[in-house]
Amino acid sequence: MGAGGWGWWRAARALRAASSGGGWWRAAAPGPRAAGAASRRLCAGGAPSLSYQELKDLKKASVLHIDVRERWEIDRYGKIPASVNIPLGELVEALQMDPMEFKEQYNQKMPAKSDPVVFSCLAGTRSKQALSFAMSLGFSRVQQYAGGFEDWVKHEPPEKK
Repeated sequence: MGAGGWGWWRAARALRAASSGGGWWRAAAPGPRAAGAASRRLCAGGAPSLSYQELKDLKKASVLHIDVRERWEIDRYGKIPASVNIPLGELVEALQMDPMEFKEQYNQKMPAKSDPVVFSCLAGTRSKQALSFAMSLGFSRVQQYAGGFEDWVKHEPPEKK
């Protein structure tokens, strides 16, 4: 791979470095790193989080994958293929929208409360919050990809807009 082919990796590392000293999401809710390695394997409700390979396998089936990072993060660094971006700040409202409005806004079918949904973010903090929000709204088949975008780019390049 040429020198320019690793730009996405450098971008992801730069974003990670920029947020390592803290950030609004870390200040708002202590992330999985704060509680240690054991919590990284768990998400809200004690359900195990998904690995890269488990997410890849689920994406072959009909699962809605919601990336809760901010739009600027998607624009600048890319996204996990076949994920839909709904920033964390919009998620509760989005999951309560009229299905037609949801389809129009996110170009995706509104998930039923019994549909499988996976949340991801940069490294697990915001997706854990999203999981809790969805569960509080009655979504029963929700999971988290705690490794997030940071883990995905270790395995394959992101999709650019």
